Amino acid sequence: MKTSKFDIADYLDSNEMIAEYLNVVLEEGDDTEIVTAIGHIAKAIGMTKIAEETGMSRPSLYKALSEGAKPQFSTIMKVLKAVGGQINIKPLTA
Repeated sequence: MKTSKFDIADYLDSNEMIAEYLNVVLEEGDDTEIVTAIGHIAKAIGMTKIAEETGMSRPSLYKALSEGAKPQFSTIMKVLKAVGGQINIKPLTA
């Protein structure tokens, strides 16, 4: 039996799946996990396409979204916009 490495990007094949994945990570993850998740989404959509839409180079995009990276908030916002997402704030319940 041959197995392959699991890659979440293979399953992010619709806007709904992307939104659900990112919302779960935003609710449950830390800053590193959020950056990693945005990187998975960018990979699923295509780094070349995201690079074109953000005005960033592909190498810069890979570096900004790599594990352990600390991208600027403006970079995160550019990538979220390019993947068709946005951040919404809702009050926490007691």
